Amino acid sequence: MFRDRFFVCLVLTVPVLFVSEDVRGWFGFGPADFPGSDWVEPVLGSIIYFYGAGPFLVGALRELRARTPGMMTLVAMATTAAYAYSLATSFGVAQRGFYWELATLIVVMLLGHWLEMLSVQGAGRALEHLASLMPPLAHRLRDGRMEDVAVSELQPGDIVLVRPGEQVPADGTVVDGSSSMNEAFLTGESRPVPKGPGSAVAAGAVNNEGALRVRVEKTGEETALGQMIRLVREAQASPSRYQTLADRAASLLTLVAVMVGAVSLTAWLFLSDATEAVERAVTVLVIACPHALGLAVPLVVVNASALAARNGILIRTREAFERARDVRTVAFDKTGTLTEGRFVLRAVQAAGLDEGEALAIAAALEGLSEHPLGEAVVDAARERGLPLRQVADFRAVPGRGVEGKVDGRLYRVGRPEWAAELGIALDGVQTALSDADETGASAVLLMDEERALAAFALADRVRESARRAVEQLMAMGVEVVMLTGDAEAVAREVAREVGIGSFYARVLPGDKAQVVRQLKERGLVAFVGDGINDAPALLEADLGVAIGAGTNVAIESADVVLVESDPLDVVRVLRLSRATYGKMFQNLLWASGYNVVAVPLAAGVAARLGVVLSPAVGALLMSLSTVIVALNAPLIRRARLVD
Repeated sequence: MFRDRFFVCLVLTVPVLFVSEDVRGWFGFGPADFPGSDWVEPVLGSIIYFYGAGPFLVGALRELRARTPGMMTLVAMATTAAYAYSLATSFGVAQRGFYWELATLIVVMLLGHWLEMLSVQGAGRALEHLASLMPPLAHRLRDGRMEDVAVSELQPGDIVLVRPGEQVPADGTVVDGSSSMNEAFLTGESRPVPKGPGSAVAAGAVNNEGALRVRVEKTGEETALGQMIRLVREAQASPSRYQTLADRAASLLTLVAVMVGAVSLTAWLFLSDATEAVERAVTVLVIACPHALGLAVPLVVVNASALAARNGILIRTREAFERARDVRTVAFDKTGTLTEGRFVLRAVQAAGLDEGEALAIAAALEGLSEHPLGEAVVDAARERGLPLRQVADFRAVPGRGVEGKVDGRLYRVGRPEWAAELGIALDGVQTALSDADETGASAVLLMDEERALAAFALADRVRESARRAVEQLMAMGVEVVMLTGDAEAVAREVAREVGIGSFYARVLPGDKAQVVRQLKERGLVAFVGDGINDAPALLEADLGVAIGAGTNVAIESADVVLVESDPLDVVRVLRLSRATYGKMFQNLLWASGYNVVAVPLAAGVAARLGVVLSPAVGALLMSLSTVIVALNAPLIRRARLVD
């Protein structure tokens, strides 16, 4: 709409400039003299006023009805005053009108608003992009045949076919087929993710090379993509402390502009003539339009939200996110946050047989078990390329371990306490057991009927990016602590591995919030967790950060959700908050500071020095300030969020 009105008014402004005595005088031409030349300015000026300034007049009425006068009110007052005075000159009531100033003023205002709308539209395309990731149709398999249905018709339990190159229509689990998927929209990671039977897939992910059959589990707004869209929309619409400040400043500026305009009009009526007085007042009203102030914060907000979403960071509470720039302490939950919540083999000590042989025998027995410690032993054997042997007479002993025959010989794999109950000697593995006890690792023994043959130390795997996250947080001047319900030995080992100097061990779920409350005495605290027992601490913290792979309870209790479950994203959150504040401050400083210089010049305080601003120049400067703010906000996308 602004674009169309701009071009129409631009075309109509050309003949107004052509017949203007001021403009013709600048180029050494005499007055225009052709039939109807006297009516070119009033006729075209009226069209430009009612058509071009129409949106501002309507906006002014809306502001006045809401008792919130602002930019539209000032523009409407300025253009109406200019038009009314110019029209009076056409009927001989006043001396000299300024139709060309009115026309150029409206043209420049329309251009500024058009550029603003382009900027806002571009910043708001994050939601459009996310929504476009959802395919319109799905290939549903039913009664042995395939039918194309709208994605909205899918129900949990449906089986859908996802061909190579297609997008997944709903969250679900692969039941048949193997392939890889691009999940960059969800995690920010562009590398393909392997998928096979049992793998979870997300709506919007792009299937690469193989056909997959997927059982639908979540549809529509319940999918991960749907939740992303909802959270991004809420973040962009949520109130901002700085927006409130900008709104108050804009209201104050409107009142100041009206007062300065009235004073200028009165003063110049005594110092000069009515034409000069009206021109000064109109210029003040135009140049003081709080347009840039109104855009200073919203444009930064939508750009920051879009940048966050692209990095797998979903902002649920805008105010808490803005506070993140002042966070002085980050408290990490251990299990599932700094660690993966999955055991891995840390060390092996064999006695009486080869280490690989011991691992192969233990993996053969644990391959028939479902215990998480057993899975770690099996995974370690597979990583080393050890073949799993056949097991006979397998038996699981609850609370103890498993036993069975390998190559006709009875072996047992289980807790060290089981060996003591059976009277089995631990001579060859005593050192390994002591080391495991000191580091907090879980020990598992391989035994025959007489003695312990090997000891396996198993521990929760620390996330690869945890140490980098801690290092970068400390480099930012942020203290890092760890909270865990595990024993002190386990906590000390994980803290040592990731570089955390302060930790709290054996913290009960209900006590985590109390620890966070104590930490808040030093300054603002961010808590990062993933479990149901983390919800009270997430709510207590100044900034609650939920690992996206965690529970829905934790996510709903948090201010920020990390989709990729990467500790480094905590660094990205704090840096993005600081960058967002920086851009807001820059925009607010420019939008308000510019008026400190521009308004007095518009009022004519430097007229004796030959510095006089026309309404058109005032409109140009006002629009330029708006464009600067609109161009500065998207620069936040260049912010370096992680080293």
